[in-house]
Amino acid sequence: MADKVLRIGGASGFWGDAARATPQLLNSPGLDYIVYDYLAEITMSIMARARAKDGNKGYAADFVSAAMKPNLALIAERGIKVISNAGGVNPEACVQALRAEIAEQGLALTVACVSGDDLLDSRDALHASGVTEMFSGSAFPPVEKVLSINAYLGAFPIARALALGADIVVTGRCVDSAVTLGACIHAFGWGRDDLDQLAMGSLAGHILECGPQATGGNFTDWEQVPDMANMGYPIAEISADGSFLCTKPANTGGLVSTGTVSEQMLYEIGDPQAYVLPDVVCDFSTARIEQVGENLVKVSGATGRPAPDTYKVSATYADEFRGGTYMTFYGIDADRKARALGDAVFEAARTVFNAYGLADFSETSIELLGTESQYGAFSEISSSREVVMKIAAKHPDAIGIGILLKEAVGLGLATPPGLSGFAGSRPGPSPVVRLFSCTVPKAQVQVQIALNDQMVTCDETHGEPLDVAAIARPATPAADASPDMVTVPLIALAWGRSGDKGNKANVGIIARRAEYLPYICDALTTTVVRERFAHFLAETSEGSVERFVLPGSHAINFLLHDVLGGGGVASIRNDPQGKGYAQLLLSCPIPIPATIAATIAETVL
Repeated sequence: MADKVLRIGGASGFWGDAARATPQLLNSPGLDYIVYDYLAEITMSIMARARAKDGNKGYAADFVSAAMKPNLALIAERGIKVISNAGGVNPEACVQALRAEIAEQGLALTVACVSGDDLLDSRDALHASGVTEMFSGSAFPPVEKVLSINAYLGAFPIARALALGADIVVTGRCVDSAVTLGACIHAFGWGRDDLDQLAMGSLAGHILECGPQATGGNFTDWEQVPDMANMGYPIAEISADGSFLCTKPANTGGLVSTGTVSEQMLYEIGDPQAYVLPDVVCDFSTARIEQVGENLVKVSGATGRPAPDTYKVSATYADEFRGGTYMTFYGIDADRKARALGDAVFEAARTVFNAYGLADFSETSIELLGTESQYGAFSEISSSREVVMKIAAKHPDAIGIGILLKEAVGLGLATPPGLSGFAGSRPGPSPVVRLFSCTVPKAQVQVQIALNDQMVTCDETHGEPLDVAAIARPATPAADASPDMVTVPLIALAWGRSGDKGNKANVGIIARRAEYLPYICDALTTTVVRERFAHFLAETSEGSVERFVLPGSHAINFLLHDVLGGGGVASIRNDPQGKGYAQLLLSCPIPIPATIAATIAETVL
């Protein structure tokens, strides 16, 4: 068992990922598993609405039609097992469709369904319990507005399904990394007390869960990534101790490097020493990432703490309406002209509101893309001759958004010169979908596995409360004083990656070389980062930005609270998920000794 290496390919990072991933990975010799991650909070709400209209929908249909149908015969021939959370809010329907396709092709593949995450029927009980939102403290939403409620399940039920003989395991909502960890638990026999192995298996899953983001997608040094059109999907070669090699199929584009893997490790995490999952609380601060070959990176050293005794639960609910449009301007003072039109649109809409006795907008937004509006006070452009204006708003009633959009079009002939286009036809109002997150005791969630005619109940009532205050924090590295300091942009010293966590965002910064980290830490204080994002933060008081040090990977992670305008599922901003936030930080000036500056490659600067 100690010599066994498990090869797992990550074929999907979101609902709608490229269909080419599955055949690409199938052509990689020696693959044991292919895993698919389809789910996000907004995905769950979309699937919930689909199921409400048709009881046979509510899952990622393209998993069956595009990923499985053309490839089932080869999967069966090679004995490769498949694990996917494509079941969404209706895993039973997904499994039924998949079994029908398998039967149609005359194949002997066994499909298991892991369920129990769907807590929609418990919405009245949750509302009555007085549970509050785990970040904001807000009350549970009105039950009639709730679209979905799902617990984030773990990996042990997946491993159990594999042990029962499943060739393909389909789940509802589970944590993204569980599809990988479940395979590891089954292959290596890890138990619930093998905490460091569980943490490393979870980290392997975290690297795989976003597909080609680990193989050069969204990479800071994007020009180093070859053949983007043929980007390779990631493969993890995992050993029994949990350490793993990250690579990609031969003859594919992309890049697997210390930088690409490190960026993905920090993607969408909060406290790296308390990355809470159902099966283990991971500490990524000790993880080491090293280049050991061309497109071959070794990851080791992450550690684990006991699993929590609760599940995280996310509910989505409809609250108000939103809408907006894009309008393009060019010419002298294009930015000022666009702003004037945007202000006029809101003024005209409010005049109509007053006439009909409607409430005011609950939130408005004008973003002038092309003026560095995303940089806030750190914009280096004073005027622009070419801009795209994104105008958007939220209103308690759909009619309010309809009036806004009508006025935006109606003022098209009354605008200052330079308006050159709208974004397609006039858009319509859409519901604002908000996220409510909380925890529930594991004992309140019954996890089951359906396999053939069997229904197996899983005992998942394991874990203990996590005391974050008891975690020993690593020291911040101190920079050596130097009389001869020069300033370089952060991008010369580091890679960066950012993402969303509800209404929070994280920005991970990884030093290109270990000796750069002390100078980065000296310059990038929480105060500096708070100033850089002041125009996005809901408030700028102490505590709105947290900083964590990861010595093992020479990195720091910033967690920004209340920074996304309601979160990715509710925001009306151009970047509702903070995907570009790292780019805003990478231009920060960092003082370093002149001797170090002289060693930095000109291509980086």
